[in-house]
Amino acid sequence: MSIIVTGCLVACTAPPASKFYTLSPVRITRTSPAVERVAIAFDPVTLPELVDRPQMVVRLEPNRVSIDEFARWAEPLKNQIPRVLAADLEQIIPGAIVSTYPQHADDTAYRVSVDVQTFDLSADGTVKLAVLWSVRAPKLGDRVSGRSVVSGNARGRRYDAFVSAHDRALECVAWDIASATYSMMHP
Repeated sequence: MSIIVTGCLVACTAPPASKFYTLSPVRITRTSPAVERVAIAFDPVTLPELVDRPQMVVRLEPNRVSIDEFARWAEPLKNQIPRVLAADLEQIIPGAIVSTYPQHADDTAYRVSVDVQTFDLSADGTVKLAVLWSVRAPKLGDRVSGRSVVSGNARGRRYDAFVSAHDRALECVAWDIASATYSMMHP
């Protein structure tokens, strides 16, 4: 009889509900000087396969991670990262019209390429973001390249705090891209 009761308890237990998260642009209070309308277009973003998945990946040790089946990205990071960077850039550079792939941009747009090298969240609440980026002036003009490395601490040990910390890290990257773009617009 106890085997039947135990079997029913195991079979009747519902799995935990999945929670879904999205990156979001941060509210930026300081901006660059206003510019005439300028088009900026993001090419497709690349990122490590380790984090190119719906599940949240948490680094436990330098060579060990945890993949949480119940904490998931609502859409691929390849879509979220350029969308958030674009929204941040529109706030940083007043007058900028920023689009993301697959939106078509003509040859009068500044082109931005982004290669995410590190997109880590650690169990201790630390987030690390390392991004190689380049901005190319319109009509196959000059190119400015850079690398942004951002570390920060989440305000808590929950996934929503980790995601907010990544939002703030992406804002730092957007400022670097904006600075490069602005320097090309006003040499």
